[in-house]
Amino acid sequence: MISQRSLDIPPFLVMDVLERAKELEAQGFHIIHMEVGEPDFAPPAKVTQAAIDALQRGETHYTHSLGIIELRQAIAAHYKKRYAVTIDPAQVIITQGTSPALLLALCSLINSAEQVILPNPAYACYPNFVRYIGGQPVQIPVDAECGFILDPQKVKKHITSKTKALLINSPANPTGTLIPPKVMQDLANLGPMIISDEIYHGLVYGEKEHSILEYTDRAFVLNGFSKYYAMTGFRLGYIIAPKEFVRPIQKSQQNLFICASSIAQWAGVSALNDHHPELNAMKRIYDERRRYLLQELPKLGFNIAFEPKGAFYILADARHLGADSYKLAFDILEKVHVALDPGIDFGSNAEGFLRFSYANSLENIQIGIERLVHYINTL
Repeated sequence: MISQRSLDIPPFLVMDVLERAKELEAQGFHIIHMEVGEPDFAPPAKVTQAAIDALQRGETHYTHSLGIIELRQAIAAHYKKRYAVTIDPAQVIITQGTSPALLLALCSLINSAEQVILPNPAYACYPNFVRYIGGQPVQIPVDAECGFILDPQKVKKHITSKTKALLINSPANPTGTLIPPKVMQDLANLGPMIISDEIYHGLVYGEKEHSILEYTDRAFVLNGFSKYYAMTGFRLGYIIAPKEFVRPIQKSQQNLFICASSIAQWAGVSALNDHHPELNAMKRIYDERRRYLLQELPKLGFNIAFEPKGAFYILADARHLGADSYKLAFDILEKVHVALDPGIDFGSNAEGFLRFSYANSLENIQIGIERLVHYINTL
């Protein structure tokens, strides 16, 4: 018999879209991919070389379960330089990406039936992770008109004796929202532990992102190298945890994952310690794509109630084309071969929306817009 846990976990809908898009590509169709949140850039050259050097000098064995000390020190130094917060390298656990980091953090904090508060919409996998370990996600609706930002007063009303954590993401997937400093401080003051997913830090346009550690040390920070450094295939992330949680997380790491890739860890050292001119160029290109979509999507009737200032996503209201975002996304894919992520993937409060990822070339995005014009004109 298949376990109930496996039966109950919902699919990650963006993967359904991607997999159908791949089937169409195999049939010879040209697909414009605006569904997946994966950088279309190569990692910085020095990062790639650091991985090659690590391989050639034989860094191919298990590391300490917490990660190599050189990388943990580099992460602590990075948070000191960027956010003026003091991190003991002993608080850092290196993981095989940010998703395992979230799993390990939740496992160390949440008992059966305990609650985690998060916004709706939010990254699709958050509530699934909470349920998978036996917790209960409490999803608070946030609206486009308010920038999809949690209201601390509304959060306060949902806090109960079962509430163990508040899960935030700034810049956010799927909305591109940045949480203002005042709101972060107010959320930190509410009492529950904060789990802050900071994976999109660095990808911010005209604003400044903030770490939750600037406002409280009662927090878990999740971060990694996939987005800003374009290192998705390296599968390298980390947790910055309160000291009392490090050993519990370490024991789970030892049992579930042993350690992160040794070669990837040395590449991470280069990512943080070396200068990479490619990163500023990459961010300028992302911003150019962002501004293009913000200009063109409203012309097609997509409502964007606020300007997203981070990550590489725009969550646009598409209800002028249909209320069922899943059906709409697949109809667009089948008819004009543009792959988009349905809003329902991110929660009920994003139903009727579509997420546009601009982690693709401006040329391809322009083709995608032309195809959407054709789609709308044929309705």
